Parts: sequence; structure tokens; C-alpha cells
Amino acid sequence: MKKFILISIMATVITSCQYSSLKNLSKENYTTSRDDGHDKHAKILKGTINRTILETDTAFKWFNDNYKFVQPDNDAINAFAKNKDKFEVVVFGGTWCEDTQNLLPLFYKLTDKSNFPANKIYLIGVDREKTTIHQLHKKFEVTHVPTFIILHNEKEVGRVVEYGKTGSIDKELGEIVNNIP
Repeated sequence: MKKFILISIMATVITSCQYSSLKNLSKENYTTSRDDGHDKHAKILKGTINRTILETDTAFKWFNDNYKFVQPDNDAINAFAKNKDKFEVVVFGGTWCEDTQNLLPLFYKLTDKSNFPANKIYLIGVDREKTTIHQLHKKFEVTHVPTFIILHNEKEVGRVVEYGKTGSIDKELGEIVNNIP
């Protein structure tokens, strides 16, 4: 009986590490607010957003400006291109956050150069408290932004938080992707 209970508990823990369907994250569902933070009344998007919003809203001029100048690592581009059918990426970022403003354009340049499918990227906006709709920040255990989470079969296989361990998020993401079976 103890063995059955232990197996049941383990199965529950393992399945709780999976994320409920990512399809729910593919539709825009966000709120907009402003605050008086350090960047003078930033526009904050909280919820499921997409790249087009960042490219077209003049409040996010930083996206296009930074995209022009970033150059992702060639090995990372090759890793994304070679493995693009094996994974999805969930990205948590703050439109008010300087780290997000610097790193999100690099991530998107990496996905563009590798022809990574846009429908496999789930972009979630957080407020200054790092919270978002539907408690997604808790589900994905996000405490800092940006956070890039690589999923294989809807299970996390790795993540890069802020500038990562080396300061080269593109290289670190490429290494994670290269290790997917």
C-alpha cells in the first residue's frame, strides 16, 4: 500500500511539472496600465501579448531600435534552426524593464535568423511586481524578467533568466536547445 501511495505522489509531482496546454497562451489577452516608475510613466502590458504589439506601438520604440543593432551567436542560430521542431519557448518580460528591452530584441533576432516558427513563442507581459494574468508567473515560477523557458513536449528542459550565467542569453539558449533529445 505504501508503495502505491508513493507512486501516486510521484506521478502527481511529475505531472504538475508539465504546463497545461500552451494553446491557451496563443491568444492575446492582456491589460494595459501606466505607472510612475523610474522610466517616466511606462506603458505596462500584463498578460499574453505578441511581437506585433511591440513593433507597432510607439510606446515600445525600444524594440525596433534595439532589434537593428543586435547580432545573435551563429551557433545559437544553427541550434535553433536544427531543432526548431522539438521545442517551444515561453518568454516572460516587462515592457517597463530595461533588461527585457535589451534582451527581447536579441531573442527575436535569433528566432528570425533561424526561421523559428512564431507560433511556438508565447510572450507573457508582467507588471513591476512580476505578476501576470491567470497566475502564470506562479505556474512557471517566474521571479525575474526577462525569463526565457524552453519546453520540449510541454515540459521545461531549461531556462535563462535575465542575462543568464554568462551574459550571452543567445548562446545559453542555443546550448539548451542543442541538448534536447
